[in-house]
Amino acid sequence: LSFNTHPFLFYILCEITPRGCVMVGYFSKEKYSEFNFNLACICTLPCHQKKGFGKFLISMSYELSKIEGKSGSPETPISDLGLKAYNSYWQAKLIEVLSQSKQDQLSLKELCRITSMTLENVTQTLKDLDVLHYDNREGHHIAIPESLIKRYQEKRKKLEENRDRVYVRPADPKKIRWYPFHALEMNKQARKKAEEQKL
Repeated sequence: LSFNTHPFLFYILCEITPRGCVMVGYFSKEKYSEFNFNLACICTLPCHQKKGFGKFLISMSYELSKIEGKSGSPETPISDLGLKAYNSYWQAKLIEVLSQSKQDQLSLKELCRITSMTLENVTQTLKDLDVLHYDNREGHHIAIPESLIKRYQEKRKKLEENRDRVYVRPADPKKIRWYPFHALEMNKQARKKAEEQKL
């Protein structure tokens, strides 16, 4: 089989070992996506699964969407295994944002801005968590119980403290150095113009 890979960018994740850098997985992303897909294909090698690498790659794709200033989602249709991984990431991310927010109210639009998730994904995930409610007086509103937040925090703490399991944290936005593909040429032109102005 032969596929044209030119329309895609590939992001390779490696683990540093005594033998050197070893590939553990990757994800691909369209250079120009008509539907704002932030991930086309994702793969964690079988011997490196259940270590959090998949969620790291998913979180990385959303951090890139934040830099682009867009809401994104994985390319559809998505496999059952992929949907399971995304549901886990989406739920954990929204619980984290809602539990750490210092605002009394957060709109769905604001959640989309903070997470770079699409409105459809945010809404469906809140419904799956059973925290999005509706009544005639207030309309739609989010009510997240303390028990749900506590369960999430306890699960995360248990993972971090398990020394028998590799725990990979989500991508750290402070450590990302990246420009959107379509902005590279614009960046070159801006630097060239700045250099000419110095002369």
